[in-house]
Amino acid sequence: MLEKIRITLLFIVCATIPVMAQDGTIYPLEAPDEPNAIPLNTGGVEDQPASESWFRQWGDPMARNITEATLTPFIPDPSKATGAAVIVAPGGGFRWLSMGNEGWEVAEALKEKGIAAFVLKYRLMPTPESLDDFSDWMNRPRPAPAASTDNTENESQPARPQWDLTNQQEDAEAAYKMIVGRAKEWGVDTDRIGMIGFSAGAGLTMHCTLHSDMMKLAFIGPIYGGMGPVEVPENAPPMFNVIATDDFLFRGQFGVIGSWYEAGIPVEFHLYQNGGHGFGLGNPGRTSNRWFDAFIHWLEVNKMLDAQVN
Repeated sequence: MLEKIRITLLFIVCATIPVMAQDGTIYPLEAPDEPNAIPLNTGGVEDQPASESWFRQWGDPMARNITEATLTPFIPDPSKATGAAVIVAPGGGFRWLSMGNEGWEVAEALKEKGIAAFVLKYRLMPTPESLDDFSDWMNRPRPAPAASTDNTENESQPARPQWDLTNQQEDAEAAYKMIVGRAKEWGVDTDRIGMIGFSAGAGLTMHCTLHSDMMKLAFIGPIYGGMGPVEVPENAPPMFNVIATDDFLFRGQFGVIGSWYEAGIPVEFHLYQNGGHGFGLGNPGRTSNRWFDAFIHWLEVNKMLDAQVN
C-alpha cells in the first residue's frame, strides 16, 4: 500500500483513497484519453526534465508539466451552429491546467449554445516530477495578499512574478491559426473568433490581446483574472469580465475595467458577491453561478451569435 502523506492547508496527497472524492486532496490520476486533441507542434519546454502527468483535486482532472501543446475542438451540431468560435484557456498559475472545470466543461456548454469551442492545452512552467514534491511546493508558506482600495498594487506586498509567456502566446497563436485554416471544415466565421480564459488562462487571454499582432480576436472574456490597469491597444476587442469579491485576485481593483472604458472600447463587468476563485461554470449556492448565462446574452446582444458563416 502506498504511504499516505498528510500536509497542511488544502493539500493532502494520498493514493489509497478513491480518486473520485470531492475534496481538496490531491490524488494521482492516469492520463485520460484525449482522442480529439490535435498537436499544435509549437515545440517543447526548455529545462523540463519531467514528463506530463495528471492529478485530481476537487473531483477535477488537472494536468501539469505540459511540454506539447494541443487543441481539442468541440464542434456543435450544424443544425444549431452559429458560426462563432471560442478558444478556451484553462487556468492553474501556469504550473498546471484545470482541464475539466475550466476547459472541457466550459467547451461543452459553449457547444450546446451553438458555439464552436476549442480547449487550449498550453505549455507550462516546470514543476517537480514527484507528486509529493509538487504538493510540498504548492503548500509552501506564502504571505496573504494585502487589500487594495485603488487600482495600484499595495506597496507592502511582494510584486507578482512577471511570467515569460512566450511559449504560451505561441501556443495560442498556433491555435488561432489552426482554427482560421480549418474554419470551413469546422463551420467557423473567422470574424467571430474570441477567447476566454480562467485565472492564469485569463492572464494569457489578456496577454495575447495586448501583445499578439497575429490574433484578431472578436471578443475576449477574462474570467477571474488579474484586475490591474493595462495599456489598451487601439484595435482591442470588446471585453466581458467576471470576478467575485471574495476572490484573492480582486482586492478591490477595477483597473483593467477602467482601462477598457477610458479607451472607448465596449466592456461588460460582473462583480459577484461570492464565488471565490476557480469556480468554473459555478459552485452550489454562489451568486457567480449565472455568469455563463450573462456571457451568452452579451454575445447575442453584440450579434456574435447570428447563424451565418462568412
